[in-house]
Parts: sequence; C-alpha cells; structure tokens
Amino acid sequence: MSSPRPLGPAADASRRAAAAFQPAVAEARAGIDAHHRSDAVVTFDSEPPPRRLAPHAAAFAATVEVAGAEIGWGRFVLLHDPAGQDGWEGPFRIIAYVRAELDPEIAADPLIGQVGWSWLTEALEARAARFAAPSGTVTRVVTEGFGAKQDEPDATGFEMRASWSPVGRDGGFELDRHIAAWADALCIACGLPPVEPGVAPLRPRQPGPRHRP
Repeated sequence: MSSPRPLGPAADASRRAAAAFQPAVAEARAGIDAHHRSDAVVTFDSEPPPRRLAPHAAAFAATVEVAGAEIGWGRFVLLHDPAGQDGWEGPFRIIAYVRAELDPEIAADPLIGQVGWSWLTEALEARAARFAAPSGTVTRVVTEGFGAKQDEPDATGFEMRASWSPVGRDGGFELDRHIAAWADALCIACGLPPVEPGVAPLRPRQPGPRHRP
C-alpha cells in the first residue's frame, strides 16, 4: 500500500485556515447561546454566507419579537482570510446589519445617525469586545403605499450597516462578545432596554406590518 500523498503548500495553507476558522464560528455560536432577554423573543438562525468576500465565511440572522409581532431584524457575517484584506486589521472581519421600525418623529431626528452608531460602539465596549477599523452607514427608511396600498400608513425604519475587525487577545478573538454586542445593538434599536446600563434606547414603535427588505 502506498503512503498518503503529502499536501502541497496551497492545500496545507487551506487546511490550516479552515482549522482556525471553526473555533471562531464556535465562539460566535456561544455568544448566541448566551444571549437571553426576558422582555422580548430574540430568534437566531444560520444563513447561507456570502461566497466571494473571503475564503471562509459564516452568517447568522436574528429577529426580535414583542407580543408576537416582529419589530426588528439583523444579520451578522463573519469573514476569515488568513492573508487579510485592504481595510482589515487582522485575518477576521465582521459585517453586521440592523433593521428596526421607528416612530416617524424619532426617525426625523437629525441626530439619529450618530445615536444609532453609538448603540453599536457602546454595545461592543460594554461587552469588552475589542475592535478596530470600524466602518458603516445609518439610513432612515420611509415606506409609502400607492395604488391599492395608498390607504396603508407610512412606515419609517432605521437601518445600520457596519463592519469592523475583531482584535485578538490571549490567542483568541472572543467572537462570542462581538455577536452578543450586535444582538444588543439590534434590541436597543428596537427600543428595548439595553442589557448593560448607560445606553439609551429609543421608544419602540407599536408593532405593525413587517417591512423586512
């Protein structure tokens, strides 16, 4: 019987990268398992990850329900490229999305972008999740009905798209802290009291029609 053929340099590097990515995914799942609230139902699901952004990726979605009505939705994507990429600080990058319904007067606040961005950064700090090179946008969304839907009330929403690099510590990246901070920011955007003190939530909109993108 012939001995196993040794791996080439490319195959060996790919195997090492995959071995480094799986513990990071396990850390993220641990953060999901640890995120519990008594004032809302937060449901997490795995999603198909993007294929072209990095050699390795995992994605998770979350929905927030109060009194049986969905009031918020989010997505968390973990990317891994051993060589890093432009704009990254290290081999990992996180892409996060938050969507929540808002009262029209709150959505009209000119400071909603700054306040919304602070929910994420303060949630990361509250969870002691070290991060670098943060980037993102905050968008106010107005949904109007026309034709057969013209009698439906206008809906206003908050959307945040963000990315950042987790900073390693003691041989790990503590992705559980990062995914928990993302879930905290989602709940705060939905108007729910923060898990940690010192972060101001918005007044939640009354549950109504779902306007998930």
